[in-house]
Amino acid sequence: MSVAKRLHQKHEFSGFKKTVLVTGGAGFIASHVVISLVEKYNDWLIINLDKLDYCASLKNLTCVEQRPNYRFIQSDICDSYLINRLFETEKIDIVLHFAAQTHVDHSFWLSSKFSRVNVYGTYVLVNAAREAGVEKFIYASTDEVYGDSLDEEFDESSPRRPTNPYAATKAAAEQIALSHWKKYKFPVIVTRCSNVYGPHQYPEKVIPRFISLLQSDRKCFVHGSGRQARNFLYSADVTEAFLTVLEKGDPGEIYNIGTKFEVSVIQLARELISLVKNISKDSEIDDWLDFVSDRPYNDLRYPMNSEKLERLGWRPKVSWQEGIKKTIDWYSKNLHNWPNSENALEHFPPLCIKS
Repeated sequence: MSVAKRLHQKHEFSGFKKTVLVTGGAGFIASHVVISLVEKYNDWLIINLDKLDYCASLKNLTCVEQRPNYRFIQSDICDSYLINRLFETEKIDIVLHFAAQTHVDHSFWLSSKFSRVNVYGTYVLVNAAREAGVEKFIYASTDEVYGDSLDEEFDESSPRRPTNPYAATKAAAEQIALSHWKKYKFPVIVTRCSNVYGPHQYPEKVIPRFISLLQSDRKCFVHGSGRQARNFLYSADVTEAFLTVLEKGDPGEIYNIGTKFEVSVIQLARELISLVKNISKDSEIDDWLDFVSDRPYNDLRYPMNSEKLERLGWRPKVSWQEGIKKTIDWYSKNLHNWPNSENALEHFPPLCIKS
């Protein structure tokens, strides 16, 4: 059935207390959020709207696809007609907006696409949501809007200093969303996440890519010196963070979702080699490393302070040791959830270390 027919169709469900729209729900983080919402709120209807781009997979959602409080609509957030019709025909109470182009390296040579999806798509969605009287709109942004840091720990009041087109489009989308709070008091909340890892992540990003390369008996490609470091947060913890913001977050606020656990890319590669290949000698680990040219500029660190969110009761619970073991186990069975997953393991396009 076409999307248009589904939107005109009489709502087949009744009795739900709330309707939640999740954009990009077949992607990495959002698929975990969708599953958690469907399972936790049986009396809420969860609508997953996703374009099904190359990094999305409905296999991420097989555990809820038959649930009566779950619906999937394939559509593009940039299609203003369909988005407006969706808000006209569905009583949507809450929006969690994850849909975005996210590959940092691609953003340099596909800047117009990133601007269209990340900036214009957000503009379309937030306008439609405001006109429909949505009670809460949560925008999923990124720690990369802060830019690089050697010593400074960013809090929500730190200035935005993006250093790549991807981060610049996320910063612009944040401002579009927050402008609706300032002008109309439309209840927007912005979140900024550290790097997230875990099941469901397309293997163009550093952790699933290294794992998948090693499981295929191929070397890890390390860009530059590998000194660039990231704070990694497990998918279950970030899911709980979004539910905390949904339940307790205040309109007009920004919340960092971060972790103190930081590891450099070279340390990450060495640890994954040791775990996946079951070796411990440095000389043997070195055999699985291949150093290649770095991008012209690569942010070294994005340390964030998440005390504001922690005051709402959220804390990361999954240790690195537990999370990375679960992630390795998942990719040993599910690498081919995406029909083009093998393409992500090639040396080009360049490695993206963003979640």
